[in-house]
Amino acid sequence: MDIFKRIAEHRAESERLGWTGTFKEYVELLRHDPSPAMTAHSRVYEMIASHGVEEVDGHNRYKFFEKEIFGLDRAIEKLVEEYFHSAAKRLDVRKRILLLMGPVSGGKSTIVTMLKRGLEQFTRQERGAVYAIKGCPMHEDPLHLIPNELRPEVERLLGVRIEGNLCPSCQMRLRTEFEGDIEQVAVERVLISEENRVGIGTFSPSDPKSQDIADLTGSIDFSTITEFGSESDPRAYRFDGELNKANRGLMEFQEMLKCDEKFLWNLLSLTQEGNFKAGRFALISADELIIAHTNESEYKAFISNKKNEALQSRMIVMPIPYNLKVTEEEKIYSKLISQSDMSHIHIAPHALKASAIFSILTRLKETKKQGMDLLKKMRMYDGEEVEGYKENDLKEMQSEFSEEGMSGVDPRYVINRISSALIKQNLSCINALDVLRAIKDGLDQHASITKEERERYLNFISVARKEYDGLAKKEVQKAFVYSFEESAKTLFENYLDNIEAFCNWKKIRDPLTDDEMEPDERLMRSIEEQIGVSENAKKAFREEILIRLSSYSRKGRKFDYNSHDRLREAIEKKLFSDLKDIVKITTSTKTPDENQLKRINEVSARLIDEHGYCPTCANELLRYVGSLLNR
Repeated sequence: MDIFKRIAEHRAESERLGWTGTFKEYVELLRHDPSPAMTAHSRVYEMIASHGVEEVDGHNRYKFFEKEIFGLDRAIEKLVEEYFHSAAKRLDVRKRILLLMGPVSGGKSTIVTMLKRGLEQFTRQERGAVYAIKGCPMHEDPLHLIPNELRPEVERLLGVRIEGNLCPSCQMRLRTEFEGDIEQVAVERVLISEENRVGIGTFSPSDPKSQDIADLTGSIDFSTITEFGSESDPRAYRFDGELNKANRGLMEFQEMLKCDEKFLWNLLSLTQEGNFKAGRFALISADELIIAHTNESEYKAFISNKKNEALQSRMIVMPIPYNLKVTEEEKIYSKLISQSDMSHIHIAPHALKASAIFSILTRLKETKKQGMDLLKKMRMYDGEEVEGYKENDLKEMQSEFSEEGMSGVDPRYVINRISSALIKQNLSCINALDVLRAIKDGLDQHASITKEERERYLNFISVARKEYDGLAKKEVQKAFVYSFEESAKTLFENYLDNIEAFCNWKKIRDPLTDDEMEPDERLMRSIEEQIGVSENAKKAFREEILIRLSSYSRKGRKFDYNSHDRLREAIEKKLFSDLKDIVKITTSTKTPDENQLKRINEVSARLIDEHGYCPTCANELLRYVGSLLNR
């Protein structure tokens, strides 16, 4: 790719998007397409919706967020439906500050950054085009030029709504430059850009003694007062505050509740009435979505102060908890590692899963549901089937604790510990044991956890280690099985034949002699026992499999080895148990003979070619599993 060619193409694209005309021409443009007149809230919602929505398990998943935000589908759905969508319809929630509240490193800043970047890209598209009065310091809506008395009629003709008034600067220019002739006022297309301070403002709290309200609302330019003679002359004022520049787009308040109170009072009229006070002018109109983020402790301190009731009533608080799904947590770690200079280090399979299991366990709350421990709960959250529990049980557990996911270990801690292990040991590959060891070593230096929490966390590391042990054994045993899929499928078909005969009170034919014989109870039980199906539950389990098989048949689909997760697990475990002695002897022999060495090399090759291992972690895995099987 020619870098400079791409730069030239990008510049040419930006120039192509440029449009300048008169207000009269802009009105003609709106006759054909009124979308440029949409509000800031509508623009943000349309931007999100433009990336597509898909329904998953009765819930909407917004694709705009899926590449950066993992495991927060419910929180995102609530955020979009209850705030952005409602605000886009001009419902009263648009007159509220959107406050994202949640634990550190939970994704709040990432959500805001995505909205800002998305808005920048959206305004480069035709459906997201934004037009403004040329030369206006606040890039305001050209429709503000229309006198209030004429607005109802214009709204009917164009199919738009007109809200807000001209800023002081444009009022003066309309009188002096255009002599009141609004038709000739110049209008231009603008591209929202945080870098160029168009349509995006960001305010971050700093030292209250040095921070000035002018950072938000602009300030008087004292060097021009002698020229223009008055502080109330718009030409003697800099409309360069964050609230001015965020007009038509989005205003971000970082760590909002740490701001001095005087900065927050400006937001009362801005949210409710769509205007704010600056200098010696009348109220200045602004159309912007205000989004803030804070942590839970700051929020609790804020609502406990009675003086903040007025501001609190103008907020929509959206909890952004930690992710509670192991598979999604793995994606978070993969993303963070890929963004670092450590992306060349090989991460052994299950290393990130082991750390994710630990993290999720620290975030879950003990449920009152009988027989349900944190490990089972974790599996259900991750979409796995847990015997004896149904989807309704998961919904009950999700509603049991509103604060679940608002505490526990944050992703940054885990990534910091992985980074520490990589740097210290100068490794070319890191496995699950390295990661869990690094997490354990870092608990002593973790300033925010209590002694009791540390004991719990150490226990969770042990649980994660046991889970990894099971995965490691399964991985090696699977690699030992020659033509594993074929062996498994043969056993699977054999099992189906037997349960079909059992449930229908029939006999089956021996494939070798073609003689009729009774269903092989011993075979069926040897498979079912692998997943804990009791003698009393075997009939119900077999009937459930048969019903599933019939359902697939009616729909013209084949019920195969991968159609039933629990049955597949049972088949695999049965094969593994038959192979266990072979695996044990081969992996634990210190001086393998020629035959054993050949088998080890074959297994290593399969781990490398089919399961994502490198030579280093494949050999480490075989040694480790050998030691496990000898315990």
